[in-house]
Amino acid sequence: MLARSFLVAALASLALLLPGAAQAKVQAGVGYTYYETGDLAAPTPKTPELGLLLIGGSDWSEPAWRWFAGKAGEGHLVILRASRDGSDGEWLMEHIGGLASVQTLVFSDREAAFEPRVAEILQQADGIFIAGGDQSKYVRFWKDTPVSDALNAHVAAGRPIGGTSAGLAILGGTGYGALAQEAVDSPEALADPKGPKVTLVSDFLEMPFLGNIITDTHFSERNRLGRLVAFLAQARAAQGGQTIGLGIDEDTALTVEADGTARLYSTSEGNAWLVQPLATPSFGESGALNWDAVQLIAIGPETRFDMATMTVSEPAYMTTIRVTEGKLSEEPKAKRRDWSLAIHGGSGVIERGDLTPEMEAAYRASLQAALAAGSAVLEKGGTSLDAVEATLRILEDDPLFNAGRGAVFDAEGRNQLDASIMDGATLNAGAVAGVSTTKHPVTLARSVMENSRHVLLSGEGADQFALEQGIEQVDPSYFRTEHRWQQIQEWRKDNLSALALDPTHRFGTVGAVALDKDGNLAAATSTGGLTGKRWGRIGDSPIIGAGTYAANGKCAVSGTGTGEYFIRESAGRQVCDRVAWHGQTIAQAADDTIGSIGALGGDGGLIAMDAMGRIAFAMNTEGMYRGAASSEHPAEEAIYADETLANED
Repeated sequence: MLARSFLVAALASLALLLPGAAQAKVQAGVGYTYYETGDLAAPTPKTPELGLLLIGGSDWSEPAWRWFAGKAGEGHLVILRASRDGSDGEWLMEHIGGLASVQTLVFSDREAAFEPRVAEILQQADGIFIAGGDQSKYVRFWKDTPVSDALNAHVAAGRPIGGTSAGLAILGGTGYGALAQEAVDSPEALADPKGPKVTLVSDFLEMPFLGNIITDTHFSERNRLGRLVAFLAQARAAQGGQTIGLGIDEDTALTVEADGTARLYSTSEGNAWLVQPLATPSFGESGALNWDAVQLIAIGPETRFDMATMTVSEPAYMTTIRVTEGKLSEEPKAKRRDWSLAIHGGSGVIERGDLTPEMEAAYRASLQAALAAGSAVLEKGGTSLDAVEATLRILEDDPLFNAGRGAVFDAEGRNQLDASIMDGATLNAGAVAGVSTTKHPVTLARSVMENSRHVLLSGEGADQFALEQGIEQVDPSYFRTEHRWQQIQEWRKDNLSALALDPTHRFGTVGAVALDKDGNLAAATSTGGLTGKRWGRIGDSPIIGAGTYAANGKCAVSGTGTGEYFIRESAGRQVCDRVAWHGQTIAQAADDTIGSIGALGGDGGLIAMDAMGRIAFAMNTEGMYRGAASSEHPAEEAIYADETLANED
């Protein structure tokens, strides 16, 4: 999905270039410009409810905006700005929906705050949102005017309000007004919290739950922890009380219900940050800040945060920092694993007792060997691409699994191999299908990605490409194993009996996902397909977005199961979209995706990893050969559905 900023710019350009394009109505007023899109005469379908939408700047979370539209009763939204135009209103109508209209007021002078038409628009708004820009203009244009009165009356009437970037900066009981000629950064603010550039504003707006809060945005990206701590020091020194800080990262939104219950959404790996001093600040002779203890709590998608009581459970990260002579003891961020690896060897009907003790031990040893290969790459600082390839080469050499050496036979008694790989950093991908002489299909898939302009090659052409690339070739007989040969003989007797006789091998696809020390994700999958497959059947394993997908900041996925259903549901991409656009955790996204596959009649499992290295295994079968290792936990493996792993989140 394209970022909102790109789409807004595109909409604005189209409106200028295409005479027939739908355009918002534009009017000029005294000190403001007015934009309108939608149907202002339409009734508001539902009763608006109180709620706060707090966005840290940059990209907007679509699920958070849909929540806000619902809080506005799916009625009439008003956006307030002091720059740009009404393009955001068009974007909201086009991509979010659920609103009758969007009106935008772009202020250019304080006079506009006293215009009766402006007061009327604000009074009739079902929801109000304050856009980004320059918060000093908001302070100068609105403080102690009918606009600030209207905003306070709006929330007092139980209607929702929100803000992003500069628009969020003014919503706190005390806010950074940015009234100096230049904005203050963290080193400057810590060196002199009472200095002329630290311009705090109070007695402006009265928002629920934010009376004792100072907000800041673009928080981690612009290293604003230090200046937020300095803001708190000035506020506490001047006003007393227990003012605390709330910083929100870019691409991240915090939604707050009327009872104070808050939920985090992010289109990347952002957090909200609660900054709570635990001691009293002091100031050195030069004015530099000293503070012995300031607690920092990261609020993530799984965190439960109550703004009514300021209580947090299951934080993404928590630490205590100190400030000495204007220097922070650390610049912490939510902890990402240094590296992380998850693998699978296929899912199916694998109940306790189905495997002999010897066979179970063999599977577990094979999974451990694959984990060891991938972990060795990641521990040494190797790339996630190198790790998933190394892992799958081990599994492709192992006749226990339906990939490489252990591949099943098709209806004509041939081994036809598929594989794919994807680089989350670049979204480059490579895949092969129906190869029969390439020893390691995953290596060939990577070569397609790196050494051709294509994504997917198949059959003899793919093997020929492998030969030209110097990738190891073998005689097709290399892939013949007696166990798989007996399976195809049984299949030929009754087209289904092979699967019925040995349900533990129904699916043996192998896959791996990894996060390296640079924060890059990768995924790879390899398979021999289905026993007795006909007509050149290709499943999901070599299909990017179905059996394999990786995107930095979102997730990496490898699937195993009835491939047709994984293709129909775009399973790999679906997991990532659920994380990025629906605000789900990696575990929720994986489970819901498998649920959608099951609803169509498919079965199988998948492994998934988010941008922080958190791992999820999801399946609707009785088992899945799987394993994981990370910088936090040693390698471990599992087979049965009821087994859990320490690496699993």
